[in-house]
Amino acid sequence: MTRSRPLIAALGLAAATATVLVAPAAQAAPPGEKDVTAVLFEWRFDSIARACAEDLGPAGYGYVQVSPPQEHIQGSQWWTSYQPVSYKIAGRLGDRTAFKNMVDTCHAAGVKVVADSVINHMAAGDGTGTGGSAYTKYNYPGLYSGADMDDCRSLVTNYRDRANVQNCELLGLADLDTGEDYVRRAIAGYLNDLLALGVDGFRIDGAKHMPAADLAAVKKLLTDQNAYWKQEVIYGEGEAVSPSEYLGNGDVQEFRYARGLKQTFLNENLANLKNYGEAWGFMESGKSAVFVDNHDTERGGDTLSYKNGSAYTLANVFMLAWPYGSPDIHSGYEWSDKEAGPPNSGTVNACYRDGWKCQHDWREISSMVAFRNEARGQSVTNWWDNGGDQIAFGRGSKAYVAINHEGSALTRTFQTSLPAGDYCDVQSGKGVSVNGSGQFTATVPAGTAVALHTGARSCTGTSNPEPVTTGASFSVNATTVLGQNIHVAGDCAQLGAWNTGSAPKLDPASYPVWKLDVALPAGTTCAYKYIRKEANGAVTWESGANRTLSVPASGSVTLNDTWRA
Repeated sequence: MTRSRPLIAALGLAAATATVLVAPAAQAAPPGEKDVTAVLFEWRFDSIARACAEDLGPAGYGYVQVSPPQEHIQGSQWWTSYQPVSYKIAGRLGDRTAFKNMVDTCHAAGVKVVADSVINHMAAGDGTGTGGSAYTKYNYPGLYSGADMDDCRSLVTNYRDRANVQNCELLGLADLDTGEDYVRRAIAGYLNDLLALGVDGFRIDGAKHMPAADLAAVKKLLTDQNAYWKQEVIYGEGEAVSPSEYLGNGDVQEFRYARGLKQTFLNENLANLKNYGEAWGFMESGKSAVFVDNHDTERGGDTLSYKNGSAYTLANVFMLAWPYGSPDIHSGYEWSDKEAGPPNSGTVNACYRDGWKCQHDWREISSMVAFRNEARGQSVTNWWDNGGDQIAFGRGSKAYVAINHEGSALTRTFQTSLPAGDYCDVQSGKGVSVNGSGQFTATVPAGTAVALHTGARSCTGTSNPEPVTTGASFSVNATTVLGQNIHVAGDCAQLGAWNTGSAPKLDPASYPVWKLDVALPAGTTCAYKYIRKEANGAVTWESGANRTLSVPASGSVTLNDTWRA
């Protein structure tokens, strides 16, 4: 839960072991044909606009979720965005003009905009906000005074007590009395201002701390009753407030989904996922917003995160392929300090630079957005598993995915319901042929997936074209710590001509395996070695003699290496 600070407690997970083959119906909660949201956490608005045009629109994302735009307390920590001072659009991520430009640019790219909305509380303490507004706790000039706050002025401490959860102060933040008419109208005024700027929907932060009826009353005051509405209500075993109470208002985030993926990918078998969803006790698919991680849970540790390497990547692949809920793809930045704010104050000069992870743009993840769009409305077919961590399934006659979460390669002939013909495996960018019986034979390396869909019948012209016509596909198993990256240097120009400053970085999406495709002319012979770069630029070369690659007359050479300590 976004509790305006790091997650304050890990709450229980209740999930049954899957035994039934029936899958939930494919329903997408947000309106429209594209239900995947890229959550660009703490990105500045101008950086989001560029991402919409260059990445999100072309990949097929339906929505982008932006961090809270309202004026907030000053400070470098990420959670300052969740302590409002006023409802002016004047946070560190950009002003009103930048926000409007972002909305318009995203709309032009076919991407709708969801605003993370903090309406449960106001800031704690005294000071001056990011937009110049002076405030003290319980007094926010021109907006709220102490009379607009709930009477309970003590901390939320007991999640089994509804009154304590919904009337007291979350982490000492001034709790708004959302049962009061003036407060409801003030909140609706803020949300209506965002709607007037073109926003398509809202994520309601901290919804659990407001009665569902209060939120329903606010929603009735909106100028657009069809605006998308996604509420953050964390499930907790035995708690007084249940997520299902909020389904009448709109979608609710299903935290058990993310927790269940962590438990399954790290401690159980992927074979158990064959009926993942409502059969596990989760809320109905059509009103559930799902995710592998978000900015709170990756820091709290109750879900997977980018630090889990290929398990994290494959969990996102599964989520996008599986017909339950409406998926959020978290896209944030590297962190060791759980409270650290965004690099460059939210400016993303380029993905994979300055600590920005850009999960929304990882080939393995972004390629599955079009897969999901193509498979919309199709049920699960042709389920297969090995009883362990290798699974495969189709989505009717539209799509098919195989996921290998084991330590060795999987080679088999897969049975699909796809029409015969040529396809592009959108995970690798390589061609696959399906025969007249709907079968294809493939090798799925450890920690990877194969994904086919009828919208990608050829690797030419797809949103993820084959990366190398002639050249080298590098793959090296190399462990690192936070801040370190693996690069490849060599004597050919494409590898920096032994200049470590120009050596290309490999992609850690399948960590501890780092990968990179480099285009090289046919017949090229090149010496190379891997290097490890520290955050401060220091370089460590792997040991041993130079490695050598030779590009064949056609196609590419595949290199499967291990870092030499």
